[in-house]
Amino acid sequence: QVQLVESGGGLVQAGGSLRLSCAASGSIFSINAMGWYRQAPGKQRELVASIISSGSTNYADSVQGRFTISRDNAKNAVYLQMNNLKPEDTAVYYCNAAVKSSSIIRELRYWGQGTQVTVSS
Repeated sequence: QVQLVESGGGLVQAGGSLRLSCAASGSIFSINAMGWYRQAPGKQRELVASIISSGSTNYADSVQGRFTISRDNAKNAVYLQMNNLKPEDTAVYYCNAAVKSSSIIRELRYWGQGTQVTVSS
């Protein structure tokens, strides 16, 4: 089993910054893609940013230039630096990881419990 634990959410004024962290633990052989998703009230969960093991990244258009995703493969961790936050960034942010628990077991996707980010205007 694999657990993802997020931290770093909170309340911030528009224009401020927050840094989210997510650490994976448990039965881990390798982690390919890691990413951050968010879900605002009444909306579907959406991809915010993702990063694969080589370091290649992908961002939603709405956060491009404001958010930066990074990872520490040695710590099985992924981070999201969020700058110039806007009220529309308010949502629960979820960490996601594609994990192989052994070389012969197929990759499975795991989710964190979510962390609330609230941006006031």
